[in-house]
Amino acid sequence: MKSTRTTRRTSSMLVAAGCAGMLLLAACGSDTTTADPAATTGGAAPSSTSNGFAVSTPASTPSETGSATGSATGSATGSATGSSSAPTSSGGGTDAGPTKNPATDGKTINVLMVANPQMTDLQKLTADNFTAKTGITVNYTVLPENDMRAKAAIEFKNQAGQYDVATLSNFEIPIWSQNDWLADLTDFSKNDASFNQADVFPAMTTSLSTDGKIYGEPFYGESSFLMYRKDVFADKGVKLSDNPTWDEVADAAAKVDGAQSGMKGICLRGLPGWGQLGAPLTTVINTFGGAWFDKDWNVLINSPESKEAVNFYVKLVKEHGEVSPSQAGFTECLNNMLQSKVAMWYDATSAAGSLEAKDSPVAGKIGYVQAPVKKTKSAGWLYTWAWGMEKASKNQDAAWQFISWASSSQYENLVGEKLGWAKAPSGKRASLYSNPDYTKAAAAFSPATLTALQAANPASPGLQERPTLGIQFVDIPEFTSLGDDVTSVLSQVLAGSGTVDSALATAEQKAQDVAGGYK
Repeated sequence: MKSTRTTRRTSSMLVAAGCAGMLLLAACGSDTTTADPAATTGGAAPSSTSNGFAVSTPASTPSETGSATGSATGSATGSATGSSSAPTSSGGGTDAGPTKNPATDGKTINVLMVANPQMTDLQKLTADNFTAKTGITVNYTVLPENDMRAKAAIEFKNQAGQYDVATLSNFEIPIWSQNDWLADLTDFSKNDASFNQADVFPAMTTSLSTDGKIYGEPFYGESSFLMYRKDVFADKGVKLSDNPTWDEVADAAAKVDGAQSGMKGICLRGLPGWGQLGAPLTTVINTFGGAWFDKDWNVLINSPESKEAVNFYVKLVKEHGEVSPSQAGFTECLNNMLQSKVAMWYDATSAAGSLEAKDSPVAGKIGYVQAPVKKTKSAGWLYTWAWGMEKASKNQDAAWQFISWASSSQYENLVGEKLGWAKAPSGKRASLYSNPDYTKAAAAFSPATLTALQAANPASPGLQERPTLGIQFVDIPEFTSLGDDVTSVLSQVLAGSGTVDSALATAEQKAQDVAGGYK
């Protein structure tokens, strides 16, 4: 019997003028094996409203837990007021900063977020620049990506109201909104004149919406590219093209491996999770000609092309990759690059802000080129970390004030002025790319970032047609558990246990089980 499940598909993608070009954003971080959204939706995938879209920028644009005021201690307090009473100047968009609202002054909200550098910066700036001005205390629970995703899935499914806001992506947000787990932010944004929704890239707004309603606001967006030590490559006489092939990268990794004491050739994620190991690995599979599924849901994860890609990835990591690859996710690879433990790193464009920060020991030493390819013209992913509000939150007005502030251009300016413009959370607002302070500070990586964003094509990420949109993911609720299970086995291979053939045979069977519901 044919499943009644639907998938998010679109027949065409729009490409807009301007430096950002097409910006369809996809999720790249998850490791949740509980609270599968499919169990609640009956397998229904989100509607097409969060898929194909275009973006233009101005023509002139060439710890486990922590808190600014204390750790999360349980359910937030206060009464629900609903979106219709959203403050009109709550958070700060292009021109305004956060202000006090009598209805929310003295409230406390609990925020669950991933332990990425941009979130750490936010945590540091909250007390003096948000709480002091709004009277709203923010309790943060900060967790590694996989742990945060799992905790958020359980919390939002149960609607316990413990967390008012969480960092989510545009993979979860359309699905969870259909599950009725998220508060509708449309009226909050509409009634908050200072937020300036029009300044947010339309692609971002669309990707975080369902049926025309906004359920998330972006914190930052990214693609992926290759980062390398210019000084090390120069010393070894090794050169990389602006659009390198994976063969070129593998050859370079061998030549720079050991260039400095304790330095390996490259860092590639090996930590289990469909958005950890799964994110870069799937882009490699795509460009080698493989895929998870074709347009008719035939399983391709164990095809000759996919197998070649996985063998290449495993071989490169084992021969010239980081120490303990099965424990290396985004954060570990970032630290390896900062500490000169690796000469190259293929990962998120958002990492460049940390590498070029004022206090970075490698600032000015890094080169940035496009995601390596094999058979395709481009291979980079697309993604956004965004803020979602739990529908059961009893502090929705205060939660919106926080979201409005954290996603505002005023906050971008605050980061630039306090921490350095290279660290501003980018990729979401057009105004940042016409800010001369930012474009000057980001000159080392901004051109490569924008090229990557423009080149990425979620409608056609590989050599064959796909059943859903997406580059490093398959746009169905079941992909979280499928990707987690498969990367768990492959991570063991990186650790020296098992073989690629055996791992992909397991992957094929699991993928067949998923595909059966869509044929």
